[in-house]
Amino acid sequence: MIQMLTPEGDRIESGEYDGFAAELSDDDLRGFYRDMVLVRRVDAEGNALQRQGQLGLWAPLLGQEAAQIGMGRALRAQDFVFPTYREHGLAWCRGVAPETLLGMYRGQNHGGWDPQEHRFHTYTIVIGSQALHATGYAMGIGLDGDVGTGDRDRDAISVACFGDGATSQGDVSEALTFAGAFHAPVLFFCQNNQWAISEPTSVQTPVPLYTRGQGFGVPGLRVDGNDIIAMYAVARASADNVRSGAGPMLLEAFTYRMGAHTTADDPTKYRDAALDEEWKAKDPIVRLRRYLEKHTDTPADFFADVDTAADELAARIREACVSMETPPVEEIFDSVFVEPHPLIEEERAEYLAYLDSFAESEGAH
Repeated sequence: MIQMLTPEGDRIESGEYDGFAAELSDDDLRGFYRDMVLVRRVDAEGNALQRQGQLGLWAPLLGQEAAQIGMGRALRAQDFVFPTYREHGLAWCRGVAPETLLGMYRGQNHGGWDPQEHRFHTYTIVIGSQALHATGYAMGIGLDGDVGTGDRDRDAISVACFGDGATSQGDVSEALTFAGAFHAPVLFFCQNNQWAISEPTSVQTPVPLYTRGQGFGVPGLRVDGNDIIAMYAVARASADNVRSGAGPMLLEAFTYRMGAHTTADDPTKYRDAALDEEWKAKDPIVRLRRYLEKHTDTPADFFADVDTAADELAARIREACVSMETPPVEEIFDSVFVEPHPLIEEERAEYLAYLDSFAESEGAH
């Protein structure tokens, strides 16, 4: 497993990827720290708002901040990310406002952002299906000739995000099949948080997940997903390799889900608390903070300023969430097709007439 930053906050060498890590300035690392702290605060607010009845559901990412920020900051503007329902850190990196994520979990929008504007697809609930979407998009990149040209602003990849549990789904195997056969420029990004809801990875497969692509012609790597420096460096190298025309790759970020699978889950029913304590010592944010305090000239007030920014962000998104206005019910029909469609218009009219019938019934009484 590739690691560059120990839990104690010390740098260690990692061979061929050290050059990418060396490009990072202290300011870059402070930016990573800020990203992770703010994203963790978004996550905490999402949990709290759900518990208070403001959201229908929330999918926490606690513990996976380094994996997502490292990948997100390693990508280029023209790359296209296909997320699961937990990629709040990647959404942050692609410019999707946290309020928009909360609106989706509140049932106020149907995705809420323009995938093309952000090069970030809408969240996918069906486990593993986004791997096929990403592979199909990557095949299109290849057919358009937008890979392996050497043009930094043209060559592109797609990124297929999924968790360890999704590797047992047929969709992921099918995506690997097509990616290998068509030499598609797709980077498969598996965040192995070790718990597919209530089952550990050990009951799914006897081999490391990064090896699962080999039989499909998709080479793999495993990186410490709680090490932001290694995550960035290996993601940068892997994305550049795929962009160059070398074909698909599978990157496994070995991390840990420190909280529940979703707010509908209770991990105390299936997981020993001692394991949680063990992984708290490997917290990605604490790890980077230790490095910044020990090995850089980061002033103490930097950390206080980040905490203040997190408080301000939390207040902003909370206010935005609770003050969201209920959208017109007919909006659900607006984005089914690009152009007007007679069947959709008929269904819209029927549904609105159905709703109006309740108002007429109440008026009669």
